[in-house]
Amino acid sequence: MRKKAIIGISLLLISGVLISFTPPAERYFEIAKNLDIFASLFKEVNALYVDEINPNKAIRSGIDAMLNSLDPYTNYISEDEVEDYRTLNTGQYGGIGAVTRQINNRTVVTMVYENYPAYKNGLRIGDEVIKMDGIEMEHLTVEEANHLMRGQVGNPVKLTVKRLGREELIDIEFKREKIKISNVPYFGMVSENTGYVQLTEFTPEAGKEVKNAVVSLKEKGAKYLVLDLRGNPGGLLLEAVNICNLFIPKGKKVVDTKGKLEESNITYETLNAPVDLEIPVVVIINRGSASASEIVAGTLQDYDRAIVLGERSYGKGLVQVGRPLSYNAQVRITTAKYYTPTGRCIQVLDYSHRREDGSVASIS
Repeated sequence: MRKKAIIGISLLLISGVLISFTPPAERYFEIAKNLDIFASLFKEVNALYVDEINPNKAIRSGIDAMLNSLDPYTNYISEDEVEDYRTLNTGQYGGIGAVTRQINNRTVVTMVYENYPAYKNGLRIGDEVIKMDGIEMEHLTVEEANHLMRGQVGNPVKLTVKRLGREELIDIEFKREKIKISNVPYFGMVSENTGYVQLTEFTPEAGKEVKNAVVSLKEKGAKYLVLDLRGNPGGLLLEAVNICNLFIPKGKKVVDTKGKLEESNITYETLNAPVDLEIPVVVIINRGSASASEIVAGTLQDYDRAIVLGERSYGKGLVQVGRPLSYNAQVRITTAKYYTPTGRCIQVLDYSHRREDGSVASIS
């Protein structure tokens, strides 16, 4: 019964939002009618259902089901998830500058960033986190642990860790700082004349970081360049434009976005003088290379400025725009699709035309 109620809520939300191809007045009436039905239904279920219903959980199930029927990238972001969303878009968060992983049910520090609180206060790679602010890690979910590790800049956090070779536990206190994740974790020479740049994110200043890496490698004698985009899930479109601009002239089209609204139809062109128009470039991609990564690979390929090697990329060519909601929540809505300079659509799956069984067809 409870499952049916949630499914019913989801269907009502879907019908209220997805009504299309009808006159505007009639469409607005259908939206208002279905929202009214939804509110009445939930009120009755909440009052009469045999067990207590968690309203946040039930409504969230309805919202997620509605948005999942559109595509995987149109998402509701609740107030307590906004910090993670901000990290994805800016590469910044309030924390201590350490990365942990679950290894055999243990929370182990796998990375400590230099010049941040974790590094300064003596946290080491390999330390096992036993407690966080006095709470044993075994009592926390991964999500809860992440929320404790990250927080407002200036707020303290205390870790109790177990270190290899020491019997006693170690207590370390930190004050959270603004942590900026580097888009280019590594670059260097892989041979006498070949430079290598690893790009893992497209957050602000990605273009600047790649430019600095390319200039530095050229000064070291690089005559060839390898740009590694494997596992890069994408990010900011403008940073993809900036990176393409390093290798193609000013005023060249990088990508078109095309959507339902006129404001979504935009052509992005390079704005600056390039760094090098001649250096041979190899772009490496895999199935984890998506979105902005595919724009860079596809655009450089279209202009014959790079050879693309590796696996078939992910095929995510959808543009999301964030919109604020009540109670500090947000929603990310897919508004357009990406097209490379030669008109290739990066998006592989056509979520707007599902088959009768609900599966998704490929774009021809």
